Amino acid sequence: MNKVILLAGPTASGKSDLAIYIAKKINGEIINADSMQVYKEVKILSARPTNYKNIKHHLFGFLTIKKNFSSGEWLKAVEKKINEIFKKNKTPIIVGGTGLYFKVLTDGMAQIPNISSLKRKKIITLFNKLGNKKFYNELLKLDPKCKNKIDINDKQRLIRFYEVKYFTKKSIFDWQLQTNSKFSDIRFVKLFLKFPRDYLLERSKKRFHKMIKDGALNEAKKIKNTKISSSLSANNILGLKELIEFIDGKISLEGAIERSLIRTRQYIKRQMTWYRGQMHDWITFEDLNRVILKKKVLNTIRTS
Repeated sequence: MNKVILLAGPTASGKSDLAIYIAKKINGEIINADSMQVYKEVKILSARPTNYKNIKHHLFGFLTIKKNFSSGEWLKAVEKKINEIFKKNKTPIIVGGTGLYFKVLTDGMAQIPNISSLKRKKIITLFNKLGNKKFYNELLKLDPKCKNKIDINDKQRLIRFYEVKYFTKKSIFDWQLQTNSKFSDIRFVKLFLKFPRDYLLERSKKRFHKMIKDGALNEAKKIKNTKISSSLSANNILGLKELIEFIDGKISLEGAIERSLIRTRQYIKRQMTWYRGQMHDWITFEDLNRVILKKKVLNTIRTS
């Protein structure tokens, strides 16, 4: 049976470097499972890997921020890449932090009835009228199952969850229960990197300061000047909103960094909560010894 490695973990956990190490050891190729690293204009803020170290990488930096990229579109693209890699007698290693990508791959895609752009426009108009907080509260009234399942600032998903319940009369979470994976003949090795939160926050802080040094402000300026729609998912990139507020003179650079780190901390918490029960093997090592970690990961892969 063919094997696919799923390597997930919270932001700043070092997934990219570990994926390259694994690929070298097991003759693998890497496929992106980070919803922000698909965008070509956001190399720095999305922490997209740049040094591939002679390992083939797929689905990184190929799409403009002017377009949305749904989990369904990612699934179609990743299915093609997995089959291409198998034909080379190599092992696909899917790495990222977007939990929904992993879920649609292993569990299948919910067959939600198509909702027309005209109907969707009605919900977008309601969102723009109410604003994030009031719309979120209305969503919870309409579909209580959404509670604690979505970031109040995630406009795209708020609208999606609302329109599904409003027009189909069924929660998106109920639709997601009616799925079947196309990969029933594949063995998924599900790995999640669980690190102490303080360690992740410190790494996030250092990484964000390095992003600033490497040109994140210029990247944010270019995105601001592109004037993309507020409904597009690229707006959810951690740090983008805060840096644009600094560029507009609304807050200091220190304030932008602090707000970005607060959002990052909240995001890490949501990631840890979501993956609990989703990934089979939690790779934990409290002493943060990278040599021990690599041995644990390889041993888990080889014995799965």
